[in-house]
Amino acid sequence: MQVQGDLGVEEYDAGDADAVEAGRLILNAARAVDSPNLSQLTPFRRTMQVRHGWDASPVRHWLAVRDGRPVAVAEVELGEWDNRDLAWISLVVDPDHRRRGHGSEFLARIEEQVRQLGRTKLGGGGWETPEAESFARSHGFHTASRESYRVVAPQELPKGLVEAAYAEAAAPAGDYELMRIAGRAPRELLPAISHLTAAINDAPLDDLDIEDEVFPVARIQDYENATIGSGHRLYRVIARHKVTGEPAGHTVVAVDTESPRLAEQHDTSVLLEHRGHRLGLLLKADMMRWLAEKEPQVVSIETWNAESNAHMIAVNERLGYRVVGREVDFQRRL
Repeated sequence: MQVQGDLGVEEYDAGDADAVEAGRLILNAARAVDSPNLSQLTPFRRTMQVRHGWDASPVRHWLAVRDGRPVAVAEVELGEWDNRDLAWISLVVDPDHRRRGHGSEFLARIEEQVRQLGRTKLGGGGWETPEAESFARSHGFHTASRESYRVVAPQELPKGLVEAAYAEAAAPAGDYELMRIAGRAPRELLPAISHLTAAINDAPLDDLDIEDEVFPVARIQDYENATIGSGHRLYRVIARHKVTGEPAGHTVVAVDTESPRLAEQHDTSVLLEHRGHRLGLLLKADMMRWLAEKEPQVVSIETWNAESNAHMIAVNERLGYRVVGREVDFQRRL
């Protein structure tokens, strides 16, 4: 597909090694300027991101080229399980090519594609900078939510901090027991995990115009396959009520097999009827204890929280997570 003027826009997938690499270089250049606390993407990691996405849900990838040189990269998530009216975009312009109109022209071409796909709402995120917020406002977007990017360095925590947090949570959680699962969950637990995962819909949305996400067993399996298939070791801790045997909450972490010093906190959720027992802290503290045993080389675990999610922020800060960046989410109707 060619656009007006000199800007060419090419759609690509994981099989196009040159386009994947061009996009990776742009993303790394932008990270160095906008978010230096993020690690640089390796060729393998970027290829896996393009190939698998988060849970194998549809994502389309575009590269913008001017005068033969890649100047911007974008990906658009097009969920099919839910929110079928929404397209969520990540658009990044190479820092050496900013303020020349490339981002605006690229966005216009992507919006054209999104309209043709029948989506009526557009959203996206950017690092909390005056430039990102100005760009969003100039294209009709409003600020819908703010998120904090937090990181904990397990090896640098004061001795005994995690054990103390675990003990602090264990007393009010005496009616619950923990179960650890490495890799894919047993098939018989998948319906319960679907239910636990859906509890994330209770998290604050601020002004985001999105409907509840749905997590059938097939989507949980897609998530596990995408996470493991993209080169991660998967760890899950489940809290279960001792009397009823009912799963009450869970937390999930993925460790990068290519760079095993790096880990990502994925879902943490507790069912409404089981809240008030410090299960969030218990689950996350036990996960850190487990990782210290199984993955002692991990030096960084990263997580994201809406800034309005006071409860989870308190849990993370109790465990030593600290803010290293902030992102703003924008939305508008097409």
